[in-house]
Amino acid sequence: MTRRSDMVTKGVERAPHRSLFYAMGYTKEDMSKPLIGVVNAFNEIIPGHIHLRTLVDYIKKGVNQAGGVPIEFPVIGICDGIAMGHEGMKYPLASRELVADSIETMAQAHMFDGLVLLTNCDKIVPGMLMAAARLNIPSIIVSGGPMLAGRFQQTDVDLITVFEGIGHKTRGEYDDATLEELEMCACPGCGSCSGMFTANTMNCLSEALGMALPGNGTIPAAFEGERKRLATYAGMKAVELVNKNICPRDILTPQAFENAIAVDMAVGGSTNTVLHLPAIAHEAGINLPLEIFDLISSRTPNLCKISPAGKHHIQDLNEAGGISAVMNELSKKNLINLNNLTVSGQTIGEVIKNKTVKRRDVIRHIEDPYSNSGGIAILRGNLAPDGAVVKQSAVDKEMLVHTGPARVFESEEEAMKAILEGRIKPKDIIVIRYEGPKGGPGMREMLSPTSAVVGMGLGKEVALLTDGRFSGGSRGAVIGHISPEAAEGGPIGLVEEGDIIEIDIPAKKIELKIDSETFEKRKKNWSPKPPKVKSGYLARYAKLVTSASTGAVLKDN
Repeated sequence: MTRRSDMVTKGVERAPHRSLFYAMGYTKEDMSKPLIGVVNAFNEIIPGHIHLRTLVDYIKKGVNQAGGVPIEFPVIGICDGIAMGHEGMKYPLASRELVADSIETMAQAHMFDGLVLLTNCDKIVPGMLMAAARLNIPSIIVSGGPMLAGRFQQTDVDLITVFEGIGHKTRGEYDDATLEELEMCACPGCGSCSGMFTANTMNCLSEALGMALPGNGTIPAAFEGERKRLATYAGMKAVELVNKNICPRDILTPQAFENAIAVDMAVGGSTNTVLHLPAIAHEAGINLPLEIFDLISSRTPNLCKISPAGKHHIQDLNEAGGISAVMNELSKKNLINLNNLTVSGQTIGEVIKNKTVKRRDVIRHIEDPYSNSGGIAILRGNLAPDGAVVKQSAVDKEMLVHTGPARVFESEEEAMKAILEGRIKPKDIIVIRYEGPKGGPGMREMLSPTSAVVGMGLGKEVALLTDGRFSGGSRGAVIGHISPEAAEGGPIGLVEEGDIIEIDIPAKKIELKIDSETFEKRKKNWSPKPPKVKSGYLARYAKLVTSASTGAVLKDN
């Protein structure tokens, strides 16, 4: 059979190319085997990636066993937690495009026949899936697995507990020693942070999409034997995908994205999926508007309360049967497309058959959900005509409907200062603007202010709105992705201090309560602010990035 790698390994005119392979120790026999690019996102700055150097060896073992040649190359990765709360957070979302572009560049330049994409954390997972969809060569995702929860004062804790601890310390509830004890034990080892935050959500949805093997999203990193076996099988499957010519777009169908959104709603995943799934779909030539999220959310019950929405962590979801069990439960009401192909070679229906729920306290019965609608809601109104996103499963009942005065801030730092100084009062609605994809630039996550609100004891009394976004670990009445963003003349840029804002999450509405004449007058007087960043990658990114409502992808032209 003809392979892509024939372009670099076959024929008289490729003698120089083979000579370069021989210089690296590859053999003559290797030149007739499938060349499998193994994309390793290992680095020493992300806990979720610190152990990937070990797992990559097992991927290579699997590729070799199946008759392929593994060829490893790296890709960048940012730790969102370490980048959080300062200028560094402008880069993670923008790095998603760099991940996709660099994989495309390496795969096309060297004509790999297939790819194994070894990943784990926030923007690296969607960046790799975007590359796979764009290239459309046989590819499989394998993650490093979630971190175990920490233990603090006889309670399971995670990174978000530490962020919220800052507020507890400010209020005098923790002393220095208590906060230090918490920060030393909250993240006990390698893996993606232990709740249903963005990294774990995307690793779980990789299974639902059919681009990863069962267990990819939930087997803990600390379960080394199981993780190594999964990595080995992923390497073997990559060669099988090449031999059968099964490509990502054979798997990433519109129905696959519907499956992923249904799982997202059932498990109460990160709001960042509303950015990443449309971006991956865009690369696959599929339009995935916000209306689809709304439609699927309206019919999909919320079955899980994983941190930050509840007390459970990903290790509990794994023990309960994982994503296959969730999908099996959803299939009881025909909420899953069972005929979709997966990288395992089986259909979704075959993968999830007989995968029963083992812990009903973690995955509820479909007849007894936490709510009849999904974990994420899309809100609209005169403040967000193109939509806004909220993780409704992580909102206290008292805050599902809320009206209050706007407290307006032009940056995350300004808002954070006001929260910690005690200037935010019950009923207030914090508005943080000029933090969108273009205005930020980079659409910073707002985990620090949302955690500070909870830590200051205001989680059931204060809402927060932004044209930026939130960490998958944020909880409370926090509404992000407000579109159009302030930098593009969106209504959030017209809000003034003290304006009354009305939030009605069950009705999916968000309204600025001013009359139309005042609204039009403010709109006429609005003028754009100078860009915050004038040079380098972020300046180029700001010129090319589109709205959060379309996945913050880059313009095609």
